[in-house]
Amino acid sequence: MNGERRQVEVRDLVKRFGDFVAVDHVSFSVRAGEIFGFLGPNGAGKSTLIRILCGLLRPSSGQAQVAGADVVRDPEAVRRSIGYMSQKFSLYDDLTVEENLEFFGGVYGVPESRRREREEFVLRLAGLEQHRRTMARELAGGWKQRLALGCAILHEPPILFLDEPTSGVDPLARREFWDLIYKLSSEGRTVFVTTHYMDEAEYCHRLALMYGGRIVSLAPPAELKAAAGKASMEEAFVSIIENQERGGR
Repeated sequence: MNGERRQVEVRDLVKRFGDFVAVDHVSFSVRAGEIFGFLGPNGAGKSTLIRILCGLLRPSSGQAQVAGADVVRDPEAVRRSIGYMSQKFSLYDDLTVEENLEFFGGVYGVPESRRREREEFVLRLAGLEQHRRTMARELAGGWKQRLALGCAILHEPPILFLDEPTSGVDPLARREFWDLIYKLSSEGRTVFVTTHYMDEAEYCHRLALMYGGRIVSLAPPAELKAAAGKASMEEAFVSIIENQERGGR
């Protein structure tokens, strides 16, 4: 990654909860515009690592910078530089699509002079222009998903963290959502994605496979499959995890 602008730098990061090590000496870098996937079984450390990178959890040791801001020394700057979307979508069901955008525009500090412009941009990007006065609770899962992503990018953050964002929606809606992710990536935004869907893992530029708090493999999906000698990402994932459970390194 020499010569490429790095949006995230993680060096020897550790997070302990008492005697339990949730993140175990993790290091990696992510460039601007990259779609970077986290894959791993439950309890592997993915969510803990994401919370540290979002400035929500202080690491026990090591260093991490997000958009040039240190997660320990300046977590507020980190939070201003990111958008976050979880599988629960974090929307207000008793507000319309437009009202949700207005609310999150205020929460994210979008200047009033730009708020309407940003709201209209998001409505166009997500294909929600005809649904602007629809109550959020009346939206189908795929449309809610688009709205939640739109709320996360209102303030034009350079980095997005998407935590299992397609959980519970149909395959067509997932494919359309990934079209939006690719568009954001092509505009230079860095996108972190955690997912349990193996087909989605293949859409990432690079994948970090986590197990026991460590990154045990980090490469483009095609390289991970080739290294494991498997034809599918699911087979490669199972093979790598089984190797770790047998004590492999």
